[in-house]
Amino acid sequence: MIDPLRSPLLTDLYQLTMLQGYFDHGMVDTAVFEFFIRKMPPKRGFLLAAGLEQVLEFLEGLRFGDDELRWLRDSGRFNRSLINGLAGLRFTGDVYAMSEGTIFYTDEPILRVVAPLPQAQLVESRIINILHYQTLVATKAARCVLAAPGKLLVDFGLRRTHGAEAGIYAARASYIAGFSGTSTVVAEPIYGIPIYGTMAHSFIQAHESEETAFEHFSVSQRDNVVLLIDTYDTEVGATKVVQLAPLLREHGIHIKAVRIDSGDLLEHSRRVRAILDHGGLVDTGIFASGNLDEFVLHRLLASGAPIDGFGVGTRLDTSADAPYFDCAYKLQEYAGIARRKRSEGKATWPGRKQVFRYFDHAGLMAEDELVLENETRDGEPLLQPFMRDGRRLDPATKLNEIRERAHTQLSRLPDRLKAFSDTPPYPVRVSDAVRKLAARVDAEQI
Repeated sequence: MIDPLRSPLLTDLYQLTMLQGYFDHGMVDTAVFEFFIRKMPPKRGFLLAAGLEQVLEFLEGLRFGDDELRWLRDSGRFNRSLINGLAGLRFTGDVYAMSEGTIFYTDEPILRVVAPLPQAQLVESRIINILHYQTLVATKAARCVLAAPGKLLVDFGLRRTHGAEAGIYAARASYIAGFSGTSTVVAEPIYGIPIYGTMAHSFIQAHESEETAFEHFSVSQRDNVVLLIDTYDTEVGATKVVQLAPLLREHGIHIKAVRIDSGDLLEHSRRVRAILDHGGLVDTGIFASGNLDEFVLHRLLASGAPIDGFGVGTRLDTSADAPYFDCAYKLQEYAGIARRKRSEGKATWPGRKQVFRYFDHAGLMAEDELVLENETRDGEPLLQPFMRDGRRLDPATKLNEIRERAHTQLSRLPDRLKAFSDTPPYPVRVSDAVRKLAARVDAEQI
């Protein structure tokens, strides 16, 4: 049986049609491909790399099973040379990458694959699929963290993601970026990510009264009492919470927070805070959700909203304002010869490349330089080896270490790059050697 999420057939058809041509004509020399993003989305001052771990897992497990080979034979699309070539195919190449949680910019490769051409070509679609989505969500989540420093931030987006895998990856990517946790339960046993949850409006509606619903939930979830108060009337709901508190206190139950999921969150939070404080619940927090993103968080907190935490869902997990990156995985060298795409608006820098980062006297990011792999600089090299001959060089990095790296990276951003509006771009210089190589390739390529 074919497992759709692990199968090498989770690819585009043209990968296999190209492989047919490679095998037919003996094109198996070493190829170099690099993954990068061409253009910065609007109102973005940085990008945050995520997804490398899943790419490495994919490459380690790359193989065609009997069911896949049988389907390829039965499809009638491919000849014996391809089937035979795929039967024993394993990834035997090298991988260089920026560590997850690293800030990067356009035209900077965050992953380089060096492998026999059929291997390096076959993995293109899945590598883009993994890196693109997690980087998309991690970048969006990091901006939410910058908009709401010190606040509880929870990924609430599973039900709105484009499929189950996306929901799991969103929980991981947002946690890397600094979110406190997720509502996606499976993320805790798989990744160790803290999970958070309250109740739905249906729980309130299923009871004869709001008071009874609050009491039942509190008794059942005595260590995590967060009550949803906007099913009918937000301020009335808050008053009922205050009235219930003494009874719960007699049973040793503390109301941790109330949740508001609709309406004018600024005004409701102010009124609810006043009701709670007047009723003696000064240590009961306010948690808000409902169509939130970094722009809304920034406006709410800049206006003084007394909100202690946020559940960010749809707009995070779909990166609603910029739902895709213009990203690519392109051939930069084959059989020892640099290659360059010159398509209008999509030209690439040829050869194996490295990125060096430079910092100012305050330790903040100042500029990057894109250079050829063999060039040396005084800056910090961002691409490091992760696989050699198809084997990992080190055990998988712990998720909390990746999270800490992202935190450190964000702390070294200049303030202008943390803004929620368009700003002057971060400077990325291209070395003379890269430019000369591009000119030489242009002169030699037909």
